[in-house]
Amino acid sequence: MKEIGKKIKEVRKRKSLSQEELAESAKISVRTVQRIENNESQPHGKTLHLICDVLEINAEDLLDYGKKEDKSYLVIFHLSVLAFLAIPLGNIILPVILWLNKKNEVIGLKSIGANLLNFQIVWSVIFFANIFVFTLLKIMHYGYSQYIFSVFIGLYLINIALPIVFAIKSNKGKTDNLYPNIIRLIK
Repeated sequence: MKEIGKKIKEVRKRKSLSQEELAESAKISVRTVQRIENNESQPHGKTLHLICDVLEINAEDLLDYGKKEDKSYLVIFHLSVLAFLAIPLGNIILPVILWLNKKNEVIGLKSIGANLLNFQIVWSVIFFANIFVFTLLKIMHYGYSQYIFSVFIGLYLINIALPIVFAIKSNKGKTDNLYPNIIRLIK
């Protein structure tokens, strides 16, 4: 488990905040931020919550109570999306089951899962809307169905390639939210 100070520093840098800006926004001293980030002291109670509010993170995520790193579970989680090849909406059903089962036990799974599921929900809506439009155009004998079919194939290939690429990245230790965050339905 990473030390809290390092985690706070990583999130602060990701948000492009200086130590001074974090201290000012959290209404704490710069020296306090420096001591926390250098792991000279641990933030407690109010200080921790003030920092977390500014960085827009949960204290529980920062502290990782009882959580463990599990790259293999993250790889399986990403690859579970491929269930759509055999089961309609399997790209949502299987990941939801895996996510709900371990989201509080595996470091990073809570946010990665929400990101993956948001993408898969949006992808599914677009995918099935595309099928509906394609079918409608075929029934009505309009000539644009080949373009819609091309979009259908493209969507299909994207949802095969992305999980494989992201599973490989997760196996190499990259635990960021990798899917494009189009609409946030699940947080």
